[in-house]
Amino acid sequence: MRGLRSTIALLVVLIGLGAYIYFVTWKQPAQDAGSKLEKVFASVQADQIEELTVKAESGDVTTLKKMSGAWTVVAPMATTGSEADASSVTSALSALEIERVVDENPADVKDYGLETPRIEIDFKASGGKASGRLLVGAKTPTGASMYARRNDEKRVFLVAENQNSSLNKSTFDFRDKSVIKIDREKVDGVEVAVGAARQPLQFAKAGGEWKLIKPLEARADPGLVEALVGSVETAQMKSVAADSATPADLKKYGLDRPEVTVTVHLGSARATLALGGKAGPDTVYARDTSKPLVVTVDSTLADAARKGAEDYRRKDVFEFRAFNATRAEFTRNGQTMILERVKGKSEEVPDGWRRVSPNPVDADRSKVESLLAGLADMRATAFAPSTAKTGLDSPALAVLVTFEDGKKEERVSFGKSGADVHALVAGQPGAAKIEAEKFAEANKTLDELLK
Repeated sequence: MRGLRSTIALLVVLIGLGAYIYFVTWKQPAQDAGSKLEKVFASVQADQIEELTVKAESGDVTTLKKMSGAWTVVAPMATTGSEADASSVTSALSALEIERVVDENPADVKDYGLETPRIEIDFKASGGKASGRLLVGAKTPTGASMYARRNDEKRVFLVAENQNSSLNKSTFDFRDKSVIKIDREKVDGVEVAVGAARQPLQFAKAGGEWKLIKPLEARADPGLVEALVGSVETAQMKSVAADSATPADLKKYGLDRPEVTVTVHLGSARATLALGGKAGPDTVYARDTSKPLVVTVDSTLADAARKGAEDYRRKDVFEFRAFNATRAEFTRNGQTMILERVKGKSEEVPDGWRRVSPNPVDADRSKVESLLAGLADMRATAFAPSTAKTGLDSPALAVLVTFEDGKKEERVSFGKSGADVHALVAGQPGAAKIEAEKFAEANKTLDELLK
């Protein structure tokens, strides 16, 4: 008996819910399948809107104006606006369609959540277009639509719920999230300081090449340095900790003595990003040192900046590649073998290789290219500060490669010490430890080419 009563009660609730949905949401005549939906703001184009005031569900009220073609937040503070988020609102306003009119002249809008709307948007358009106002209330029981009104009209209509995220923007959403502004094309140097215990790193770019100049002079990995610059350029704030930080605030956030600072050189100009203490499990406090604003950023930025000098050194032992090498000299045990590229007679005939010393003879093209590809694939697994105890005082192999049609050449010597193999790149400090297997494979191929 009890089960029957529960079933009847549940049935009554379902019938009531169904009736509510029908009478509140679907009591209007259905839109013809082939008819075109009415635009909420038919005469407004997204690029014509030049001023927005948005009251979000959170209670934030933000006013933005388009100045010199760019969106600027003017209230509750003055700051650069987020083009993407402002455009999200303007695009939604111009595209918004009335799915169905719910009530032409409602006696009470409370049932629709429009007595105190969740979202209120006022906008002004350029070119003499009329201003507009959108009020968005509750979501329908099905969750697929939202109740809305426009301007001073009484009628209540439905708009698609999928526009909620485009319209419901907080003040933080509308701010430009960039932490620091730099012109990537003008960057010609970078300095990284981590605490007081470690020596700062300094990089310089000349002729399109990155070099490590402090704490030692060496070739830098261009990909890693560019990635560091890129991480600074694209750093996005997660939240705002203080709009105008006081000295006490800076101490509180660990920015009086930053954990990490990255200074980007742009000619004579400098831009410095400081990273402080932890703000959360995955965020740290940060600031552009030229501004009083303190924000939080993803902690991976600090992790990347903590890499040491060895991490940033270029790991490729050779710069050349098999396809651009034109001449190669190999010296072992007092004997030198010289290989030279021979141009193919036509586009259909590939280039060949000739051993010009000792005993001139055509060389096996596949073996030469395998040898060169193996050398080009050698990478440092670690760096030794000097050549002591590396076997480089009496090299096991010396290589001189000419490439890029004779415009460049590079010399590398290899030393053996027990099972370890080290490479000395001309002009570079210390020695690079490499995989012994790759060195052994190169020697094996050299032996075959000498036959």
